[in-house]
Amino acid sequence: MLAKLKDKQQLGFFSTFEEQLNHQHPLYILANRVDWKKFDEGFKKHYCENNGAPAKPIRLMVGLLILKHIRNLSDESVVQQWAENSYYQYFCGEEYFASAEPCVPTELVEFRKRIREEGIELIFQESIRINGKDGKEEDGTTDTTVQEKNITFPTDSKLHKKIIDQCKDISEKENLELRQTYTRTIKKLSFDQRFRNHPKNYGRARKADKKIKTIAGRLVRELERKLPADTLKKYFSSLTIFKKVLSQKRNDTQKIYSLHEPNVQCISKGKEHKKYEFGSKVSITTTKKSGVIIGALNIPKNDYDAHTLEPALKQQQRLTGYILKNNFVDRGYRGIKNVLGTNIITPETKKEKTNYQKQKLRNGFRRRAAIEPKIGHLKSDHRLSRNFYKGIFGDNINVMLAAAAMNFKRMMNKWKENPSLLFFVRTLQQLFYDLTADKKVKMAF
Repeated sequence: MLAKLKDKQQLGFFSTFEEQLNHQHPLYILANRVDWKKFDEGFKKHYCENNGAPAKPIRLMVGLLILKHIRNLSDESVVQQWAENSYYQYFCGEEYFASAEPCVPTELVEFRKRIREEGIELIFQESIRINGKDGKEEDGTTDTTVQEKNITFPTDSKLHKKIIDQCKDISEKENLELRQTYTRTIKKLSFDQRFRNHPKNYGRARKADKKIKTIAGRLVRELERKLPADTLKKYFSSLTIFKKVLSQKRNDTQKIYSLHEPNVQCISKGKEHKKYEFGSKVSITTTKKSGVIIGALNIPKNDYDAHTLEPALKQQQRLTGYILKNNFVDRGYRGIKNVLGTNIITPETKKEKTNYQKQKLRNGFRRRAAIEPKIGHLKSDHRLSRNFYKGIFGDNINVMLAAAAMNFKRMMNKWKENPSLLFFVRTLQQLFYDLTADKKVKMAF
């Protein structure tokens, strides 16, 4: 149920944020530039009108999501800091200072599930609109990276021990008595697995690995025998994952690297310091000159880079409403020249080109390299380096929220650099308001 609108005509005993806050602060300006009505109209369909308790205001929840990724905070931290920061509260639609936390952190989880990927895409689209003409260039650049999932580095031994622990949890939940829990045995075998790189310990560690795998298989089969048929359906997906982990081998494809995140992919990008990354591939598209992110798409599988261009450019055209003329990419996209009306330009040497054409392409590829630090800032500053959201849905929304936060942050940095321009813009806005309200225009300089 949607919350009732507050009566803004009622006067309070305390001064409002309009009187207290600095009107040239970037968050204050961003709060007045974002089209909040678009979110109210777009998300209204996800609420019922008369049933249930009133929900939190849509502007509050959207504002918290944006602030979370702009400031690189967790759900818990952004809720706590909201109660301490006046600019955060004004950005989320408050008029007076509120000392209490706006919501429980888990309400942000439910709100993300409520608005789904379409709602997150609407926030991303608004971040592109905020950047004005800079987000409507005819040339762009595209590159891929990996957003790592919040999982431990996968090894067979770790996965087998987790299977044993989860089998014990299932048996306790269902009041099922196991033939043996192997608690002391697993502890002893764990000691044997230590220091496996030493030549004297290698054989002992290998034997311990095999024994732990055997124990995990025993417990899985025992659960399948003893659980009733209706209860077995409840744990069917978990037991299927357990059996797949126990049967997979070194060179198998579509391996499982995490029990709670079975869709994680093992991706190698040729990095010297990090040979393998476990997560999902991400395609980022930016404008060539200004660097506004106009496309951010999660690729669930480890596809060849050139095959990710079509869905990435579909998203870009859907969000911006126009077709890029040229898209500069690296040699990882070899083999494709045109996608959905956009020319795909990769570095290559052709003798028939004139010096002018070669120089023009060279400048384009030099500019293409600017997307690399852009991706670095997405990872270090806007929560793309490690994804804490669950499942493929979490992968999809984390990319778009990080890109939206970076677009908002870009404009905040520009406003911070030009305070005189801000004053001029604010004066024009006030002048327009006075004229439309049929008031006398008074300008004091």
